[in-house]
Amino acid sequence: MNKYIVVNQPETWTISSEHLKIISSKDYLTNPEYSKLKKARIFNLCKDYSYQSKGYYVSLLAEARGHLAIPTVKNIVDLGEPKLVKIVSEDFDDLLQQSLKNIKSQEFTLSIYFGQNVAAKYRELSAMFFRHFQIPFLRVKFNFTTRWNIKSIKAISESEIPEEHKESMLVFAEQYFAKKRYDTPRSTTFEYDLAILVQPDDVAPPSNPKALKKFVELGEKMGFYTEIIHPKDLSRLTAFDALLIRQSTEVNNEAYAFARKAQQEDISTVDYPDAILKCCNKVFMAEALENAGIPTPKTIIVHKDNKDSVLKKTGLPVVLKSPDSTFSFGVKKAETEKEYFEVVNAMLKKSDLVIAQEFLPSDYDWRIGILDGKPFYACRYYMAKGHWQIYNWDAEKKDDQDGNADCLPIEEVPEKILKNAIKAAKLMGKGLYGIDIKEVNYKALVIEINDNPNIDAGVEDEYYGDKVYLNILTAIKNRLENKI
Repeated sequence: MNKYIVVNQPETWTISSEHLKIISSKDYLTNPEYSKLKKARIFNLCKDYSYQSKGYYVSLLAEARGHLAIPTVKNIVDLGEPKLVKIVSEDFDDLLQQSLKNIKSQEFTLSIYFGQNVAAKYRELSAMFFRHFQIPFLRVKFNFTTRWNIKSIKAISESEIPEEHKESMLVFAEQYFAKKRYDTPRSTTFEYDLAILVQPDDVAPPSNPKALKKFVELGEKMGFYTEIIHPKDLSRLTAFDALLIRQSTEVNNEAYAFARKAQQEDISTVDYPDAILKCCNKVFMAEALENAGIPTPKTIIVHKDNKDSVLKKTGLPVVLKSPDSTFSFGVKKAETEKEYFEVVNAMLKKSDLVIAQEFLPSDYDWRIGILDGKPFYACRYYMAKGHWQIYNWDAEKKDDQDGNADCLPIEEVPEKILKNAIKAAKLMGKGLYGIDIKEVNYKALVIEINDNPNIDAGVEDEYYGDKVYLNILTAIKNRLENKI
């Protein structure tokens, strides 16, 4: 990606950095050459970011042109937002108090240049402010009452930087522009920056800690600076080149917002927002699988007008699914007609449509991992102990909450299983999917298409080992290098 520093007076800038061009704000705003640029990252170092100033318009037009701007207009607006300043004060109060505890005066001013301060002891505090506001030159004023408080946060121009700070500022600038990620100071240079989204309180995370460690270790060997990020880091996503989602996905949770933002900002990912929308809704999936002629268990979309006739088609027992059910949450089995009506009536109070599916008992379900249309691992997930599903969240012992699994070479998977898995994944397009299939009476019946499938150490990687992680990381890298 081409990188440009936009300043008011290019002649005053003496920093050198490879593949970096310094241009004037006037040129960027008025020269048609820059309006036609593709895949450009714009570092806006103008003197003034106030509304309708050149600095404001540089960030505004950068976004309109599809360029990645630092700071964005949102960053600029956030700076004047008292609520955000209050949130920063509250969220990072411990860091703030710890960093300033030895200051004897009642007031203190912290100048931050590209996320750093001339005093190393304020490095962590400076980096925190920069991550939140993404403004290259910041001045934060504090006052002390019974504890330290943020009095003001202001963007400053190059001309406001004290002479004694300028040499350090230029060093910080060269370090900043020499790396791929721009929100955290670091010394090692990587080819790309990969964010792995994880929800710390995830009840059913799609990757266990060992698997996450594998993604980080192998990612760094492939040239990715890799960082585990959390839902609160959405504002930082544009500082990364690539995103891998390893938290449960739902239409209404943060994972969708990350996938959507990644798509908008041209950030490489194998987790697409359209796939989350489609895979997270069982009604869509039932309709799409039927229209594509892909074999499934007998499936009925239930509504208040047809609920009385459903059992004639599915029989008993019957499996009832909320449209947004996942990891067996929101999936119930009714053994009797009475149970059916109790469950279906309760579900219809929350959704106008629910799914009824014939119950087909089996010892295990197939899970075929599909990446960009090709199978890359195969597992058999066995039912939880004494239960009819893979997951039994009501089990008293944690070990009994899920069944065993085994993994085997793709070549040993029955052809009909692979064929239907590939066909089902094709409905979603390119990306990372896990296709669940029941093998009943010699038929391969597709149960579900999962976006964001599990990649757990000791399960999905049991046969292919590191190759499972490398396949996913390579798919992300290929997107960055326009190989896909």
